[in-house]
Amino acid sequence: MGEEVSPRVFTREDRARYREKIRHCLDVFAEMLREARFDIDRPLTGMEIELNLVDDHSMPAMRNAEVLTAVADPQFQTELGQFNVEINVAPRELAGTGTADFEHDVRASLNSANLKARTVDTQLVMIGILPTLRADHLTLDALSANPRYTLLNEQIVAARGENLPIRISGVERLETTADTITPEAACTSTQFHVQVSPAQFAAYWNAAQAIAGIQVALGANAPFLFGRELWRESRIPLFQQATDTRPEEIKAQGVRPRVWFGERWVTSVFDLFEENVRYFPALLPICDSERPARTLASGGIPALSELRLHNGTVYRWNRPVYDVVQGRPHLRVENRVLPAGPTVVDTIANAAFYFGLVRSLAESDRPLWSQMAFSAAEENFHTCARQGIAAQVYWPGLGYLPVTELVLRRLLPLASDGLDRWGLAPTERDRLLGIIEQRCLTGRNGASWQVATLHRLERDRALDRPSALGELLRCYLPLMHSNQPVHEWPYPG
Repeated sequence: MGEEVSPRVFTREDRARYREKIRHCLDVFAEMLREARFDIDRPLTGMEIELNLVDDHSMPAMRNAEVLTAVADPQFQTELGQFNVEINVAPRELAGTGTADFEHDVRASLNSANLKARTVDTQLVMIGILPTLRADHLTLDALSANPRYTLLNEQIVAARGENLPIRISGVERLETTADTITPEAACTSTQFHVQVSPAQFAAYWNAAQAIAGIQVALGANAPFLFGRELWRESRIPLFQQATDTRPEEIKAQGVRPRVWFGERWVTSVFDLFEENVRYFPALLPICDSERPARTLASGGIPALSELRLHNGTVYRWNRPVYDVVQGRPHLRVENRVLPAGPTVVDTIANAAFYFGLVRSLAESDRPLWSQMAFSAAEENFHTCARQGIAAQVYWPGLGYLPVTELVLRRLLPLASDGLDRWGLAPTERDRLLGIIEQRCLTGRNGASWQVATLHRLERDRALDRPSALGELLRCYLPLMHSNQPVHEWPYPG
């Protein structure tokens, strides 16, 4: 979302030109897929982590411009809200000690950035939603200075034609409205990237969709929003509602939402890009001067800028990515379901589980999606977001069972096999999957720790809700920096 664009007002001619150009891009993309012009020699993995900024009172700090100036590291970029930044971790192969290298680099970068952020009275926090965040923090003034965010806000609000309702019914109930998209900034996520060939893409995307709910159950870390205890992963319903361009009448007609799980298994990456063009009008109809067919015919690699920009405004939980790096095009599956945190080692354990499991399922002789209705995968996703690590899920051949039992009995061995296929060192494989195993055995992840901590603070110290949430975050921060896996975190008192 951070790509720079210039402030502007879009005309009808802009939209007509964009529609023609993006369809042209789609035709060229189809031709590239037929000719197999993609980089598949050394498939890489990567990740992005979104972070919150807080002040010395554990409240959101609207200082990302100051923090980025202090950090002075190109890995760190703006995000939607002024209390957000994002770190883009350099991609690498998993073979050998790839996960340990990821962990070392992320910890070093975050530690260094946090020291520099402290010079402007700010701290970095890896957490799905800040417990201390209030609705009055999320005004138009909270948007980052990048003109892209202002344009997106204008286009989404204009398409909606009315305030955005946010209604989440969980342990407690929240009902409010927003006149901007800034509530989306409350959702800080971790994204994993897997580079795949065109022939492999559908299998990897289908596998990622099938396990999305399991990932959320194990990694949930966002149980609070605006002082209410809602879903164990409240990012999911909040993100879906905070960027919804559809008024109620359009929803009733069955128009798809821009934050979308999807509706079917796919047979090609082209299916997803074509759906994006067919179902979703442009939010940012900006054209460049490239003629993709001419570029391709002359032996060049087209940027397909319009197709990529449009794809970035359709928020699939598993998003297809086309990119060009050092003159070579490639495809990636971008997995977007998980929150940030609680620690770097928990994040890397989540990554190992995902990378291993998705590869094992994608390369299976009998695809999981041939045995499972797409609607069952979507039901698992929302059930796990609501109930977290205590959820029950459906799995082919097993029926409904606790998600922890499914992971222990069936999925950890598959993830282990997948990591072996990546060539990850056995010691790394066992260390990281052991963290996932212990989460299942203890029933403790970020969300369950936060909820139990809040209730203890309210009960044992007689704190009111705002004070308890502030104290919760003050307890969370040193544990986050300790890099001790969350299943080992103590409770206060």
